[in-house]
Amino acid sequence: MALERRKFLVGGAATAYLTTAGNAEASVPRLWDEFVANPYDHPQIPNVAYAGYRMGERPPARPARTNVLRYGAKPDGSADASAAINRAIDDVGRAGGGVVYLPDGTFRIDDIIEIGYDNVVLRGAGSGRTTLFATRSLEQIVGINRSRYGSENSAWSWCGGLVWVCHRDRRRALIDAIKARQWPLEGWIGNEGADSGVITALTGAVPRGSFTTTVADAAGLAPGQRVLLQVDDDPAHGLLKHLCGDIPGTSSYVWTGKTKLLSYKPFQWPVRVAAADGARITLAQPLPIELRPEWNARLTTSAPAITGAGVEGLTIRMVKTVRPAHLQDKGYNGLVFQCAWDCWADDVSVVDSDNGFLLVAAKGVTLSRTRVSGRGQHHSYACREQSHDNLVEDFVIGEFTEPPTPGSGHHGINVEGLSCGNVWSRGRMGAGTFDTHRGLPFGNVRTDVTIVNDGAHGGSADAGPLYGARFAHWNITVLNGRAGCVKIDNVAPSSATVGISTVREFGQVDRPDFTGPLQSKLESYGDTAVTPANLHSAQRALRGFVPR
Repeated sequence: MALERRKFLVGGAATAYLTTAGNAEASVPRLWDEFVANPYDHPQIPNVAYAGYRMGERPPARPARTNVLRYGAKPDGSADASAAINRAIDDVGRAGGGVVYLPDGTFRIDDIIEIGYDNVVLRGAGSGRTTLFATRSLEQIVGINRSRYGSENSAWSWCGGLVWVCHRDRRRALIDAIKARQWPLEGWIGNEGADSGVITALTGAVPRGSFTTTVADAAGLAPGQRVLLQVDDDPAHGLLKHLCGDIPGTSSYVWTGKTKLLSYKPFQWPVRVAAADGARITLAQPLPIELRPEWNARLTTSAPAITGAGVEGLTIRMVKTVRPAHLQDKGYNGLVFQCAWDCWADDVSVVDSDNGFLLVAAKGVTLSRTRVSGRGQHHSYACREQSHDNLVEDFVIGEFTEPPTPGSGHHGINVEGLSCGNVWSRGRMGAGTFDTHRGLPFGNVRTDVTIVNDGAHGGSADAGPLYGARFAHWNITVLNGRAGCVKIDNVAPSSATVGISTVREFGQVDRPDFTGPLQSKLESYGDTAVTPANLHSAQRALRGFVPR
């Protein structure tokens, strides 16, 4: 692969190339030059150069294996094609992977399309030519799915998809738990618990941004191996304070009683091993947090994860229903990647859904040229349950085709639940906002986005802080001039708001979770002609990365 993993270009020449090419009139934010000099441990800007499929590679062009017409699927919408499509997926999956092709037409699906094998791609003829027409909701197919927090809210409001990319064993366990009225474990940890499959403990203190660490026993590690880094907290909540930038206000913040936030721990971060040399190992990407001895950092196995799967060139359209009240979704949900690692979607549209695209315990997933449109939805894009290093690029949220139902709400692009390293790049949002649902997400980037900022963030008080450290909003044009959730220098600790258009407070106005100085930065306010115009692209170029 044509990249240098551990060496950023620094110095005047690199800065000049990346900050002036193509736009000599644009201003160069001081924060960018600071990042160039300190790309792994910058106090306000996260390193997101490794986001996306295989840390930024283009997904492979897998060979075609079969056509769903051979399995009896009808492209005229006259009969349920879900069983035929799923049989084709199973056959290709058992044969080692490849493309399951859906030609031009409309394929009615009355059940979930299940992509549960590695290296299987569901490919249509293009989002304007191939449609999956979903006639039933997840509630009708699977059953009622109540929130784990004892309310009558529907958990289909944030999980599950009518096209569901998830390892078949993991998805089966999830569905069985829902049918038994039990709350399924959605994250990276298996049903057997947090300390299952411990490979080795990490030893000593490790700084944020480091690629290397030492372990107690490297015998179970090999280059290319996928592992799960798990990190506990100490009794004084030192880890949670660190995720908020260790600003002074974290000491007076009341962490007790934040039951939803505390339920997310331990911190779980999937990563590949690049090299192992005795007790010293090298990771394929830099650590997003520092590691302290009192946090019991360890490498473990994870729940079954799916890798190398993709969905391409199709539209997922739901039967038109009335948009439900907030948190009462029936599960007309589009595409979900769950416990998925190095997967992708390209040229996929979701229409008339409750939720568009969901990333649930997802790692290194790239969503390219995706679109959500129709009658309005709860979440257009949601990234939750410790989802890390995902890339959503060239995305569109269309204007709603119908007025909102009383009591409904739209969040836009959401990130929550200790998720970090995620990027939304080159987007057009006709509705929604830059949402977090609390749950202490940190180190995420929104860049090069034009937005009609009319949504609202969610999140209950027991989910803890709205923002962790190092959120970066970079080159954002707000067409309706609303500040909320976009201009975040006065609410997000150790954050960077750079190159946003002039905005003012109205609608939902947030107060900071922490007292005292937030150590955030605001630069080039009112000026979107900044260079680099796209923070993610510039970081990739600085990394010296050339996609294959």
